[in-house]
Amino acid sequence: MVNTRQVEQSKRIQRRTGKTFHLATRLLPQRVRHATYVLYAFFRVADEVVDTTDPAPPDEQRAELDRLRAEALGEREATDEVLAAFCEVRDDVGIDDADVEVFIDAMRTDIDTSRYETYEELEAYMDGSAAAVGRMMTAVMDPDERERALPYATALGEAFQMSNFLRDVREDVVERDRIYLPRETLHRHGVSGQEVKNFAFTEGFRAVMRDELGRTEELYREGVAGIKYLPDDCQFAVLLAAVLYADHHRAIRRRDYDVLSETPSLSTGRKLWLLARTRLMWTRTKDPETVFRRVSVVPYPGGRAGGVEQRPGGGRGHRVAAWVRDLI
Repeated sequence: MVNTRQVEQSKRIQRRTGKTFHLATRLLPQRVRHATYVLYAFFRVADEVVDTTDPAPPDEQRAELDRLRAEALGEREATDEVLAAFCEVRDDVGIDDADVEVFIDAMRTDIDTSRYETYEELEAYMDGSAAAVGRMMTAVMDPDERERALPYATALGEAFQMSNFLRDVREDVVERDRIYLPRETLHRHGVSGQEVKNFAFTEGFRAVMRDELGRTEELYREGVAGIKYLPDDCQFAVLLAAVLYADHHRAIRRRDYDVLSETPSLSTGRKLWLLARTRLMWTRTKDPETVFRRVSVVPYPGGRAGGVEQRPGGGRGHRVAAWVRDLI
């Protein structure tokens, strides 16, 4: 069983490196919340092998990821608290070894790969870096119809990852010399990789962002439709995570798609407003798809998204938000 020390260490890692996801995690029931802290900490430990300000030589990175893989799969004794806790969770909830394998493989891909020719190539990478994460989270939540929920978890995991990629174009170039925008999309709009690296904001780049935001929003629509297959006490937290991650699209569009001069972000006030508004809508209907349509900025065919532009803290939103301030 995961002990208190392991949970607290994992929680500190999540709070430090994943503030948006941490807010949603706080709303999960304890039986899921503690395991989620552990999963996230494991993901970060592996990710930071390749995404660090002072990376080791490639061979050393590969060796370290192989060590993490062996420990995560229980093939050798865990050497730190995070890996020991992950092994406990993996055994307790029945995480598929294949998802651990494909996740570590994706981290290894980051050592050598900085560009993706097509979206299909990027999607194959995200099967490990994002979709596998969604599948592991589904195992932790343990829905009655796990197989039915998995395809939706995969889509939602990819949507979260794509929102991060689209938000972090500048950061990925500066800190990692990577471009996650598919070359085929760049070429279709006459944009070169060198222009992206030079942070040249053009009409073509604006069109690239519009295309990829549209593709990502289709993933949100697909993924949110399956939240109803999760346990009742987990649905709101996952729904909120979807609302928060998708809201980066609002921030991107408010900057007229310019993610090259600055990385868009959500303010604490905006997060609180979205939490309060989502909670209010949830009290009216427990249907995740209906709430997402009304609250998120993701458009649906035949109608606009429901993400109303209001000042956080105004009117009824201020009264509703008062109870959530300690979650940040």
